[in-house]
Amino acid sequence: MLLHPTSLPGGSGSGDLGPDAYRFVDFLAASGMSVWQMLPLVPTHSDLSPYQGLSVHAGNPLLISLSLLQEWGWLQGDIEAEPDNFIDYRFAMLRQAQRGFLDNAAEDARAELREFISRNAHWLQDYALFQAVRQAQGQGHWLEWPGALRDRDPAALAAAEKDLAESIEFIRFEQFVFFRQWELLHDYARRQGVIMFGDMPIFVAHDSAEVWAHREYFTLDEHGRAEVVAGVPPDYFSETGQRWGNPHYRWDRMQDDGFTWWKARMATQLHMFDWVRIDHFRGFEAYLEIPAAEETAINGRWVAAPGDELFEALHEEFDPLPLVAEDLGTITPEVEALRKKYALPGMKILQFAFGGDASNPYLPHNQTVDSVVYTGTHDNDTTLGWYESLPGEAQGQVNDYLGYPGEAMPWPLVRSALASVACLAIVPMQDLLGLNGAHRMNTPGTQEGDNWRWRFDWEQVDTGLAPRVRSLVRQYGRE
Repeated sequence: MLLHPTSLPGGSGSGDLGPDAYRFVDFLAASGMSVWQMLPLVPTHSDLSPYQGLSVHAGNPLLISLSLLQEWGWLQGDIEAEPDNFIDYRFAMLRQAQRGFLDNAAEDARAELREFISRNAHWLQDYALFQAVRQAQGQGHWLEWPGALRDRDPAALAAAEKDLAESIEFIRFEQFVFFRQWELLHDYARRQGVIMFGDMPIFVAHDSAEVWAHREYFTLDEHGRAEVVAGVPPDYFSETGQRWGNPHYRWDRMQDDGFTWWKARMATQLHMFDWVRIDHFRGFEAYLEIPAAEETAINGRWVAAPGDELFEALHEEFDPLPLVAEDLGTITPEVEALRKKYALPGMKILQFAFGGDASNPYLPHNQTVDSVVYTGTHDNDTTLGWYESLPGEAQGQVNDYLGYPGEAMPWPLVRSALASVACLAIVPMQDLLGLNGAHRMNTPGTQEGDNWRWRFDWEQVDTGLAPRVRSLVRQYGRE
């Protein structure tokens, strides 16, 4: 099942790691599903996109369950279900919880906090200072900070740590609470036989703690501005390509110190998740380098990346390496060879299968065991929305391939995913609920609207859904 925790019911204005997350694990187990895939759990910018996070290590404090804080005795009073501004409301409640913790927490919880801060100091110290300064600077990009803070002048950093000590302590506290709640949920899922499957973007947002604190690893000039940025070239979907804007890595610098930055990043992911999807895998073999001054990706150029050396180093550090490669788009033989060398399953999207001829690699008869099949992902329309948007001739092609099924969409595509030879089948929650395009999670390339805000309601979950799914799971041997 693919569902981001923000899409859960309950919580205050957004899903979280509280009671409804546990209920969802129970629903998965009752449905015979053993994998919960989600999007990155990082703190986001104001657009709420988890793919341009403020940190590669930190957890999103908006996912903290206020009701669990009440159960722990750290938060008193009523909780609003739908506050006017859920972001401001949640942070105000977290500050109340911190005060409650300082007043009421047992000594073992205080010891947990101290141990958490010590164990995670390698990233938490920079992140807490970054967030405290960012808040003091009106949430502006670190490029806009006073020069001494922007450039990490030691005297300026020391002064900021002193002046912003209260904010820094709060940020450490919220991270402690997030990981405490996450680990409790992860343990519960493990006991129910449910694997947690995470997601890691290849690139890092320019406005993030890691780029600010480790400029030596990124293609930045002396003032911190990006020299070249990431994206993908023009293709069928876009005449100008996509200019993502993330600064590229200085791969030579990373390789010189044994990829320690990547090892630390991977360690965080493998501590949180059982499996991890790597977004834009092809960028580890070669990446599109776009001059930062360019407004489009038209003048980008491909540059070789040391993916082989990186994955060799990661395998030496972590064995096994439970990764899935997002290998969508135009994939070269070299990218395919890199994926296969390290035995990483690729991705097959059924919504991409019904264009072209019988050689389309996403068609079920062309899928292979070393792949993960999806009806659609967070960036696609729901399967019902996709099908309804197809012209009649294309709908006919889908129906013909699937044998003119008697079931209504999206169930024929769900069956096709489960019947695939792929080692893992993933179905978004929207598809199991039979929801149309009004319920999609994200529309790539758009900034307005309700991206990343979709939520389901338990009233949409028919009592017969879990038994129906469990029957299909058994029928296709996916128990």
